[in-house]
Amino acid sequence: MDFAPTEKVALLRDQVEKFFATDILPRHPTWCESSEDQARGTPAFMHELRAKAYEMGLWNLGLPNLRDDEPGTRLTNLEFAPLAEIMGRLPWAPQVFNCHAPEVPNMEILQLFASPEQREAYLKPLLEGQIRSSFAMTEPAVASSDATNIATRIERQGDKYVINGRKWFASNAGNPETRFLIVVGITNPEAKRGRQHSLVIVPKDTPGLTVVRSLPVLHHVDRATPHSEVLFENVTVPVSARLGEEGAGFVIGQARLGPARVHHCMRAIGRAEVLLRLMVERINDREAFGARLRSYSNITDAVAESRIELEQSRLLVQRTAWLLDQEGNKAARKDVSLIKIAVARMYHNIADRGIQMFGAMGLTDDAPFASALAQARAFRIYDGPDEVHLRTIYRLEEREALSDNQRLSSHFLRGPGATA
Repeated sequence: MDFAPTEKVALLRDQVEKFFATDILPRHPTWCESSEDQARGTPAFMHELRAKAYEMGLWNLGLPNLRDDEPGTRLTNLEFAPLAEIMGRLPWAPQVFNCHAPEVPNMEILQLFASPEQREAYLKPLLEGQIRSSFAMTEPAVASSDATNIATRIERQGDKYVINGRKWFASNAGNPETRFLIVVGITNPEAKRGRQHSLVIVPKDTPGLTVVRSLPVLHHVDRATPHSEVLFENVTVPVSARLGEEGAGFVIGQARLGPARVHHCMRAIGRAEVLLRLMVERINDREAFGARLRSYSNITDAVAESRIELEQSRLLVQRTAWLLDQEGNKAARKDVSLIKIAVARMYHNIADRGIQMFGAMGLTDDAPFASALAQARAFRIYDGPDEVHLRTIYRLEEREALSDNQRLSSHFLRGPGATA
């Protein structure tokens, strides 16, 4: 288990680092200004940066299963990790390299389950960066942490599906460049609980589909990938729009969520590195009560604690990426839940400490800490709340501990009731 970057990855990391410093970071103020108006779509310079990344071969870096005729650099999850961290420093930087959510996980399930016609219509332009997409699963009327509660109906009528329901937190649905949504809903309410749901591809301009509103998260709007509420009223698509087999919605969803969660964590580590760097600069520059902030041990201890938590999270993410590469989603299930919780906590802790160090500025959008805190708190709900992942971790831990029927109680416990 070696996490050191190979020569190939080290070269790519240096290229991405240089590209970030010279081409991306200087444009961040302009991006912030242009993103205030979502209706304007992607800033003009973004297309220039994406074209340059494409020509440099820094494209589709997070997709390990590209075909020979598909554009991109085939990296494993572990190889992608240090590059994703660099991209994660800014919320919009992954888009430059076509390595952003929800496109990457959507492309992955299209690679696995799309028909030849669907690959041509949807996967190909996504791989080329010509369009954007959305994923619509969560619903406001049910506890979507239990995905079997999802109630949107996808009813078959002859050679058509008719969709009725309301979604929210549909990632990227409000983006004017989004051309289709992947929608989760019930196709057979009489089937077994895990076989009731299917996925269908719905073009965004289909009659009856309405993007109702954008959703702020703790009063902060994700400008890079806005979340939206979407209404489906008798939305009709052909049966050929179904993705994979009918009733296979949860199987397909799991194929999508494993790598997606790992990539979220990789990017969060990159963002946390930025916050930590800003904290160090702040306490070296700022004075209070006649001394630099760095002279107060409680301040420097907070920086040290942040570094400990960040490095622990990085190693855990690298191990999970390695396990995904070696054995796949099922084998990495517990590790994915571990990083889902650990990284969110780390990210939240560092953002909170940064706010304290920056004082009044930390509470405003003049610094990145308030938006990072909102994002970190939301991470504890996105892609499954902490409680669901904690339960998964316990169940797998219990299964592993009791699988061989060799209890340790008789060896390590003494006295009455030791083996009870």
